[in-house]
Amino acid sequence: MAAATEAKASPNQSPERVVQIRRCACVVKGGRRFSFAALVCVGDEAGRVGYGYGKGTEVPNAVEKATKQANRRLMSVSLQGTTIPHRVEGRFGASKVLLLPAAPGTGVIAGATVGAVVELAGIKDILTKSRGSNNPVNLVKATFDALSKLRSREDVARLRGVEV
Repeated sequence: MAAATEAKASPNQSPERVVQIRRCACVVKGGRRFSFAALVCVGDEAGRVGYGYGKGTEVPNAVEKATKQANRRLMSVSLQGTTIPHRVEGRFGASKVLLLPAAPGTGVIAGATVGAVVELAGIKDILTKSRGSNNPVNLVKATFDALSKLRSREDVARLRGVEV
């Protein structure tokens, strides 16, 4: 059930992408009671991206909760043109994600989960490799860890107190 789908965004809302829908069954006297969990990423495709994880008794409820959480969790990403400034690795749990800058015209070379996050961040040219666990929740968190480690030349120069 790990289909990445694109949803239409209203004018005041960022584009969202449902990365995964999970179904859980609870066995009760009358049969099975299902609940759903949704992993959603949102972004403005210009350097801001966020993710959310919502649960509900129906799929739309879970997606709505996840989208709300993702909009509250937006973070800025340092970009250099259409790619990232430098190579970076992110980790979460047993998942590791390697992000490499790519030449213009390369496109997004990534799996469905990591690709959804980097596309919503506005990155057009990137090479990625995921190692370890391929759990979509951990992959998204590892990707966000990697994106949070990105620094531009100006940021590093300012932190060190030197001129570029």
